[in-house]
Amino acid sequence: MTQRGFDDGSDEDDDFPEWADRVKANVAGEVRRRRKEMGWSAQDLADRCERLGHPIPRNVIANMESGRRANLPLVDVMVLAAALETYPACLIFPVGYVEETQELPFQHLVPTWDALRRFTGEEHVPGYDAGLVPEFELHASLVRTALAALEEEERARFAAKTATSRAQQEEAERQRAKYGDQAISAKYRLRYLRRDLREEGAIPPDLPPALGDVDPPEPDTDTTEERL
Repeated sequence: MTQRGFDDGSDEDDDFPEWADRVKANVAGEVRRRRKEMGWSAQDLADRCERLGHPIPRNVIANMESGRRANLPLVDVMVLAAALETYPACLIFPVGYVEETQELPFQHLVPTWDALRRFTGEEHVPGYDAGLVPEFELHASLVRTALAALEEEERARFAAKTATSRAQQEEAERQRAKYGDQAISAKYRLRYLRRDLREEGAIPPDLPPALGDVDPPEPDTDTTEERL
């Protein structure tokens, strides 16, 4: 299916329709599609937006869906997505419902799936700065690895305690040591990654309680006289 609301014929003047209009058409079409899929009226959607703390009146939603709305603020897209229980990127790039779209003005049409992956940073664009996203992704991966290793270590410890033979106990102890080493390794990598993030001036993500020992304790800077 080609993009809704635009003529994608071979005429050169039609190769580059107004980019902003195309983006708004993507959002409007997907808002309408998802609203109807959920069995909601425009008033139902307006009520949900209001409950989220950012009112979008029914007539504004109706005008947007019909293409009569002149602008579409980013904050509206964010609230509409939350109200419709989806992601803002899925309104801007409706994969499966809009076959091709434009990423920037005067660019040729590209598959919507490719545009979405570049928009979210999933597909690397040479020369683009991804900020600290790779570091935060690595942080999340290390947290998962450490938690999984700690869980397996605890299971192996329990297996060693409840083993009914020496062979079972020794195998459980080997497993406990293996997973214990994996947890320690992940924790150390997390510690140094979090240190590097702080040196970049960034705030590392919160850690789950089970990994509360990853960050080194803050040094006590109080002098003896101050404590007295």
